[in-house]
Amino acid sequence: MQEKREEGNPALNYESIDSLKGIGEKTGKLFQKVGVITVGDLLEYYPRAYDTYEEPCSIGELKPDQVMTVAGMLFKTPDVKRYSHIQVITTTLKDMTGTLLLTWYNMPYLHSTLKAGMRAVFRGRVVKKNGRLTMEQPEIFTAEAYEQVVHSMQPVYGQTKGLSNKTIVRAQKQALSLRGMVRDYMPGDLRKKHELAEYNFAIEHIHFPTDRNELLFARKRLVFDEFFLFLMAVRRLRDKREDKKSAYILNLSPQVEALKKSLPYSLTNAQEKVLYEVYGDLSGGQVMNRLIQGDVGSGKTIIAILSLLQAAYNGYQGALMAPTEVLAKQHLESMTELFAMHQIDKKPILVTGSMTAKEKRIAYEKIASHEADIIIGTHALIQEKVVYDNLALVITDEQHRFGVSQREMLGKKGEEPHVLVMSATPIPRTLAIIIYGDLDISVIDELPANRLPIKNCVVDTGYREKAYEFIRKEAASGRQAYVICPMVEASEMIEAENVVDYTKILREALPGITVEYLHGKMKPKEKNGIMERFACGEIKVLVSTTVIEVGVNVPNATVMMIENAERFGLAQLHQLRGRVGRGKYQSYCIMVGTSDQEGTKERLDILTQSNDGFFIASEDLKLRGPGDVFGIRQSGDLEFKLGDIFTDANLLKTVSDEVKRLFEEDPELMKEEHQELNGKLKEYLEKSYDKLNL
Repeated sequence: MQEKREEGNPALNYESIDSLKGIGEKTGKLFQKVGVITVGDLLEYYPRAYDTYEEPCSIGELKPDQVMTVAGMLFKTPDVKRYSHIQVITTTLKDMTGTLLLTWYNMPYLHSTLKAGMRAVFRGRVVKKNGRLTMEQPEIFTAEAYEQVVHSMQPVYGQTKGLSNKTIVRAQKQALSLRGMVRDYMPGDLRKKHELAEYNFAIEHIHFPTDRNELLFARKRLVFDEFFLFLMAVRRLRDKREDKKSAYILNLSPQVEALKKSLPYSLTNAQEKVLYEVYGDLSGGQVMNRLIQGDVGSGKTIIAILSLLQAAYNGYQGALMAPTEVLAKQHLESMTELFAMHQIDKKPILVTGSMTAKEKRIAYEKIASHEADIIIGTHALIQEKVVYDNLALVITDEQHRFGVSQREMLGKKGEEPHVLVMSATPIPRTLAIIIYGDLDISVIDELPANRLPIKNCVVDTGYREKAYEFIRKEAASGRQAYVICPMVEASEMIEAENVVDYTKILREALPGITVEYLHGKMKPKEKNGIMERFACGEIKVLVSTTVIEVGVNVPNATVMMIENAERFGLAQLHQLRGRVGRGKYQSYCIMVGTSDQEGTKERLDILTQSNDGFFIASEDLKLRGPGDVFGIRQSGDLEFKLGDIFTDANLLKTVSDEVKRLFEEDPELMKEEHQELNGKLKEYLEKSYDKLNL
């Protein structure tokens, strides 16, 4: 492969994926579904797991609920039976230690290829059915063919319907063999100092490592690259916008102070402190760029409302951008209700993509004429037709849903407005300072006193029936429940609960109760419809993927049940359970663990000790070692392809120090040894500008 590649085509990275042999228009469209458009995208479409092919064991050594390999002789020619739309093929494998039932679905041709007396190697998931061990849908190898893959690590990629792992593997091998060697942009002294692999080696061996050590070596280099380019881009953008004078000096409004005093609750000390920092920025003469970090339910929304009113009472407009239409509508409803209750004479208005042309036209007119003081919406707020009248403040809720260029497009509709971004992702302060290098950071680290703490438990799969009964009782009392699964549909390689099948199971287990599902692959209109029905109480149990993380406020939801809890990072689990406990009722979080791997229960038990997201994030950071890189992603808000700010915290800090040193020594990266690096950074900024979640 190495020899071929040196004679290859360096420009291949920029060519369309269908320039590869065997990838036509249909397969090209399937690749587009997973975000792969060019050959370069394909090479950066990294495996999400690796399959290790072990030595075959005897039938007597097989254990249920594991993928295993076994060799033996077929006892009989397969039987083919038809059940409605499914054909089931079964045969029996025999060795000196016992017999094993082998089962395949909808593969009738095996009847003619597998014969009694044939010796072969079979690899698949072992399950216990009707008291006997069965291997389902196993791969079939000759002894010689299995010898070729034994002890190797085979990549497993994220797939979509119609695009198999085999197709992706074949495309990756072809791309690696045809591409030319890329010149390594990383300064040699940095590579030597931090023992980093050469880039071409890393990109090849992240896909096809010979062992775990080689994989870790390749991964370290590519994660270093991700953090390095990201932090250099942050630094460049920060230098560009540092100390910008503001055209909008917002003085403290007596009406806003009066509203704060008349609220039916007192702000916490943490909220007061953050509000003081925000007000200081708004009146200070410089453009505000501030991040507010606070747990779900810590009271960020009231700070947003009070800040928007400061803009309105100073004669300007303010905009609040939410990640979903449902959340935007909810913000409008709660704001309208609050203003009516306290005789606030400022008008909020909604702008979303699903509005009719007439509704949009009316909204645009009200915004342009300043009849509307506060504009709430989704990304529709940045569309060209929206013309603002003195937009002084832009607030983005769950900021990671918006890239830099989107925020700047909204910003350009005003004259450098103040920017406030809000995040419920608890990131330890040391890491937040690095990641959000261009923003001032405020933290709300205190929950309102009237919140009932969520009751948590970590259980195994044997508790499921009790959990269903508990959900049934809560629904009978008028409450609602979320059930979270890690997957949308069943996967060949991963045994994890999936949304579609789980919904069927729950509908049978909870007769008479409305159970629906929600996942990220659904169309926006479908998702909004489901969320609105759940918010108004029509749906009692919502089965969802983590798309619910940034969801609506449903105070009536009291149960959060999370399947395969060990597959999620603790910060993510904490955010998920923050969807309940938002009303006056006692709420519960049931985490179902399906792995008996060492350390799993210890990790999950951190969540039962505390409801404080920052404590949880810090504890999780202590538990996770530098080699702990498989299976769990923590920081879904920062879309690094390989790196994870929790798992790779030490490397992130190292990279941060190197970036700081580099810019101190050569601010414009003009030295000869930095020319390649400068070119790479420019390319990265052009390609990733909108994805830089700053």
